[in-house]
Amino acid sequence: MQRALFASCRAHLLCLTSSKKDYSLKNYRVLKPPSCILWQGSKMKKQRESQCTQKTISLLSPLGTIQVSGCENGVHTIQILMDVAPAERSSEAPLSRVVNDSPAETSPELQRCVEWLQAYFSEPQTAGSLPLPAFHHPALQGDAFSSRVLQILQRDVKFGETVSYKRLAEMAGNPKAARAVGGAMRMNPVPLLIPCHRVISSSGQSGPYMSGKGDHLKQWLLTHERQRGKG
Repeated sequence: MQRALFASCRAHLLCLTSSKKDYSLKNYRVLKPPSCILWQGSKMKKQRESQCTQKTISLLSPLGTIQVSGCENGVHTIQILMDVAPAERSSEAPLSRVVNDSPAETSPELQRCVEWLQAYFSEPQTAGSLPLPAFHHPALQGDAFSSRVLQILQRDVKFGETVSYKRLAEMAGNPKAARAVGGAMRMNPVPLLIPCHRVISSSGQSGPYMSGKGDHLKQWLLTHERQRGKG
């Protein structure tokens, strides 16, 4: 039986090698790689991102301490630590650099981010004319829906303006994706520069901010823009 099976396989191979069909690579269709390979590629990309040499600058602001982290390629994250009580907030509170491990090595992009934030709080009417720093976070790269939403928000919703989740979904090309817009706001790695605080509900309610922990910050920011942006 084994001999018969071997003979059958040998005959099949002979048939293939003697055929006149062209089995060159040009006649093969390139298949989509398995999801495991795609996942590994995504993981490798994240590993490359994590290999950036990041530096962090802390600023004092009316909202409390703001930490800006980034590398020579751009800003990675902005974190608002919420270490100032709402009653103690003032638009006159100082904004200055207070921590920087290597001042001489601060990247131009981090410095540009610091200057933009200082203008936003002290001279908000001038912030719109200042260049934004480059961003270097995976969530802001590529053509994923969440990335597109954040890019459109930053580009089209100006200082002092607001937009609803539904309207922003329409602007991004998917009118039924209001919930996905909310998810994109929660994933925003650079709040203030990409103004997720300007996205409100269709009813006019301000809605959540920083996963519901910073709702009072959102109200403060919207009021700050309405009052200080008039000049």
